[in-house]
This record gives sequence, C-alpha cells and structure tokens, in this order.
Amino acid sequence: MEKIRVAIIDDQNLFRQSLAIMISSEPTLQLVADAQSGADFLDMLKNIPLLPEVILLDMNMPGMNGIELNEILHAQYPSLKVIVLSVHTQERVIAKMINAGASAYLAKNCNKEELITAIQTVYTTGFYINKQTLIAIQAASAQRNKAIKNLNAPFDLTSRELEILELICKECGSAEIAEKLFLSVRTVEGHRNSLLLKTQSRNTAGLVLYAIRHQLFEVI
Repeated sequence: MEKIRVAIIDDQNLFRQSLAIMISSEPTLQLVADAQSGADFLDMLKNIPLLPEVILLDMNMPGMNGIELNEILHAQYPSLKVIVLSVHTQERVIAKMINAGASAYLAKNCNKEELITAIQTVYTTGFYINKQTLIAIQAASAQRNKAIKNLNAPFDLTSRELEILELICKECGSAEIAEKLFLSVRTVEGHRNSLLLKTQSRNTAGLVLYAIRHQLFEVI
C-alpha cells in the first residue's frame, strides 16, 4: 500500500517537530516536507521530487499566514489537499477556510486518532468535517439566516444532484455513490462537477458546507 505523502507548515518549532515525529511513525503516512513558514514551503515545492498529497497548515504564522498560503496553494497546486490545524475554532473562521478551499479544519488539541482519520479521509474522499464542526457551521448558518424568509438554496439542483450531494455529505466516494445509485463513476463525476459549478464551491468540502448552510443536509 502506498503511503500518503504529508507536509507540515507551522512556525511553532516544538509543535511542528512533535507532529513530524508522529507522522513519520505512522505506517500509512510519509512525511515529505516540514517548514516553519509559507515562503519556505513554497520554495520547497519547487524542488521536491513528489508533491505532498495532504498539507497540515497552521493559521497564525509571521509573514505569510495560513489564509494567504492556502489561497496560493489552491491557485498554483490545486491537487494539494489542505487540512487546517488551528487554535481558532470560531464558526466564521472555519467557514471562511472551507470556502477558501481547505479540505478540513481541526483544532490543534484534537487527538492523534482523529488527525490520522482526517488525513486518510481527506486523501480518499476530498474532505473531512467532524460532527462538532458540522454542528458549529449549522448553528452559524441558522444564526445568519434568522432574518431571511426564503432559506431555499439559490441554485436549482436536480433531484439526482440533490441525491448525490447527500451521499457526498455522508462521505461516500464516487465509486460508492455509483454503486448505490446504479450509475457509472463517470456519470457521478459529471454530476459532482455540475454541483461544484452551480454552488460555486471550490472543492468537495465546499459542497458539504453549501449543503449545511442551505439545510440540504442535517447533522443527526
């Protein structure tokens, strides 16, 4: 089994070094880079033999912060999947980073098991949003929409697209969705691309956020 290539960007040396040791000790993961700043990491990417597949990114860094680096990575290296590790857990910050293309958002005090699960899930499905984050986003959306009478999604989605969106929110991959709905993987991917365009989402995590905001998917 091929290992998932992981990179860490965090200016806190002790945290980054401890995280690097943990990643290196995990048999399913391979640490390919660690940097203390966004600028250093962008320099590394120019010379690294194989690009990392999952990035663990801090929000607060001197010079180029995590928000800025995430934007650059999304524009220049769209295949890289970003997991934000931050001390900030406010709903608006989480939603902002997911909207900006991050595939997951975890608190820095999460446990090892959840972090490993998040890396593996982001690698396989394109996103990881835990129940706490789902509830937080849902609560923030409800608060914002209190004064809005029409809570329907602003884009017309077909019944098939809604069906596929619900399965995406349940962390089903394209092959699994195809099997459940008796469709080809290519057809599912076509519907996924249509959903991305219609909802103006950057990635799968953005689709999940869209579904929660517009009450198309609820946390049970």
